[in-house]
Amino acid sequence: MAKQDIYQIVTNTIIAAIENGQTGDKFVLPWNSFSVLPQNAKTQKQYRGVNVPLLWAWQIERKYQSGVWATYRQWQDMGAQVKKGEKGVQIVFWKSFTAEPCADNQEDETRMFARWSTVFNADQVDNFNLEKLDSEACEIQSIGMADALIDSTDADIRHNEMRAYYNVGQDYINLPSPEEFKGTKTSTATENYYSTLFHELTHWSGAKHRLDRPAHKRYGDTSYAFEELVAELGAAMCCASTGVESSVRADHAQYIDCWLKALKSEKRFIFSASSQAQKAVDYLHSFIKED
Repeated sequence: MAKQDIYQIVTNTIIAAIENGQTGDKFVLPWNSFSVLPQNAKTQKQYRGVNVPLLWAWQIERKYQSGVWATYRQWQDMGAQVKKGEKGVQIVFWKSFTAEPCADNQEDETRMFARWSTVFNADQVDNFNLEKLDSEACEIQSIGMADALIDSTDADIRHNEMRAYYNVGQDYINLPSPEEFKGTKTSTATENYYSTLFHELTHWSGAKHRLDRPAHKRYGDTSYAFEELVAELGAAMCCASTGVESSVRADHAQYIDCWLKALKSEKRFIFSASSQAQKAVDYLHSFIKED
């Protein structure tokens, strides 16, 4: 019974997070704006499996800025202290046990069962600084042409949150710190960093006082898919023009279905998106020419 409860509670938590991002008959996976995985403060290992979306969901729900977690005892071991009154969240870990052999099988059988573990976010803790983490050396390899293009725009690029986005109202880009980007099976940390930054710079170029590209609407709307495709194409073009391998962001996979529908319903969709992406790239490169 306890095992079923764990599965159901985890499922309900993630479903609730997804449903909070629904717009009509479409939805946005709320954690798709995260560019880094949740990490344990003491072991420095990244959480895996169902704990990844589970901790992302809690981070969004409680508006935590940090993606670092640990148990109460682990925080104490590092000289930190969970603040009075703070409530932890539950994650899943697996325990093994040896089952007695059944009639058809005379050998002992090792089985796994799920158990709860309670963890607290770094935002809930006193006497802890992210600098205490013995983080890995930055994997980002600086690419001169890409850096020159980025610097020439004089865009307001901040590293306040562990998410990547362009804030239209306040006209700034937020990215996780470069050292937070890791390599994947298909691309290096360097490629992921620059492609993500160029994606957001393409959004930045469309501001009203710049190229005045029509603002995208809610997810599921054709204009939203259009803007996201422009940003992906713009990022690929910028990567190609500055010597960075192009890498489509994995966290934008949820737009593919919308893109396909738009492409099938409007044959000029890809042409228009490509044209706007080229204008954005030309605009970004114009700063270097002016310099």
